[in-house]
Amino acid sequence: MTPVVLALPDNDDLAAALTAGLGAARGTLDLRRFPDGETHVRIDTDLAGREVILACTLDAPDVRTLPLLLAAATARDLGAARVGLVAPYLPYLRQDARFLPGEGVTARYYPRILGGVFDWLVTVDPHLHRLPGLEAVYPIRTAVAHAAPAIATWLRATVPNGVIVGPDAESAQWAAAVGERSGLPAVVLRKERRGDRTVHVSIPDLGPVAGRTPVLVDDIISTAHTMIAAVGQLRAQGTPPPVCVGIHAVLGQRAVEDLLAAGAARVVTCNTIPHVTNVIDVRPALAALVQEMLSP
Repeated sequence: MTPVVLALPDNDDLAAALTAGLGAARGTLDLRRFPDGETHVRIDTDLAGREVILACTLDAPDVRTLPLLLAAATARDLGAARVGLVAPYLPYLRQDARFLPGEGVTARYYPRILGGVFDWLVTVDPHLHRLPGLEAVYPIRTAVAHAAPAIATWLRATVPNGVIVGPDAESAQWAAAVGERSGLPAVVLRKERRGDRTVHVSIPDLGPVAGRTPVLVDDIISTAHTMIAAVGQLRAQGTPPPVCVGIHAVLGQRAVEDLLAAGAARVVTCNTIPHVTNVIDVRPALAALVQEMLSP
């Protein structure tokens, strides 16, 4: 039977891309609020015996998660054979250990919650620190689409004389992957954090890559403090205005404006979280992995 794609609020474009990429049917999911604030769920599509795919990126997770869980439970109750989740941005991976007494290890709790209603999950480049992979915390089948190929394709066409720059050690894996795919050289900066909002970045000798356009690459841009510090240091060394590339646009209110004010030429992101900076399309990679999930 033809799979059915259901879109959670603000995920219509993702659902449309999955529907087209999979040759799936688009289902109708209606969510509304009762006067007391509870969520009403109605699915006006026959789901009996069918594969059901919920499209829901999970920025603002505390707002989005409960309606998502209720929609998944409803789909299962209506006879879906399996219920899968496509969440290009996956939250609650930062707190993967108990750093202070009494803290909750939410990187383990949240996967149990999703795993209780979904059969499988597909996402893009999760923000893993000490975890070896999603399989370490998720009790269901998972698959990860990588943004590096799409970023590299965009860079080859847009910044052919670039040098990939990782703004800190954590970004080294993304810088290396994009550099390898794009054929551009890559360097990684050294970061010293001096408080929640103060970051110092040290620039290594740019040597043979001097004169190239720096392309700062990281998986998440949120406050952008690290990238802002890197942009300032690079500009102080006389580089061309850097291009800032993020996979997930978890952007604070003034992050883009602050990056541009610091001297960045442009800020671009992948379309894992809807934002005006979305330029790089990772949805084909998601659809390919979903097709593998649906295969017998």
